[in-house]
Amino acid sequence: MSSYDTIVFDLGGVLIDWNPAYVFRTIFEDEAEMAYFLSEVCNNEWNEQQDAGRPLSEATELLVSEFPHYEAQIRAFYDRWEEMLGGPIHDTVHLLRELHQAGTHRLFALTNWSHENFPVALARYDFLQLFQGILVSGEEKLKKPDPAIFELLASRYAIHPPAAVFIDDNLRNIHAAAQLGFKSLHFRSADLLREELSALGITW
Repeated sequence: MSSYDTIVFDLGGVLIDWNPAYVFRTIFEDEAEMAYFLSEVCNNEWNEQQDAGRPLSEATELLVSEFPHYEAQIRAFYDRWEEMLGGPIHDTVHLLRELHQAGTHRLFALTNWSHENFPVALARYDFLQLFQGILVSGEEKLKKPDPAIFELLASRYAIHPPAAVFIDDNLRNIHAAAQLGFKSLHFRSADLLREELSALGITW
């Protein structure tokens, strides 16, 4: 018997493949310049502010004013954002479907995602309907690894953290959730996740 009654999934990097390089490899001929652009211009820190609720248009104009020589490439980030979705991570989605069919655990998602483009994912990926609830950072103006977003998740869905497993591919988020009592699993592959869940007594 498992002592856990709830499983919380991250989305990007766990269930959904998302990578800006899918777009920018078609824009930059030089791989090194693309790497510079994604690390110094449209970088993770900038994108995470949209995950925390900043409007996409405001973020775009801010960066264009700072890097005018990259205006076309900056505007492509959100104009072509849908092309950055590489599709579902099928092995993990299959596991999610198995857990849902077993019906032994409550299933939720906690994602850092802009509220403006999350509807694209909802329309594209039917497996998102398997969750009893999805907490989207951009809608709450909070983002992982801020402890407040984990606390909000727990209060909104009546989750008792010591009875919940949290799965994420980002170690910052794993550590933050663990500090609040969640059993946190660092996602590396669906096969390893299956082994780790089984070791916790979770069956499906």
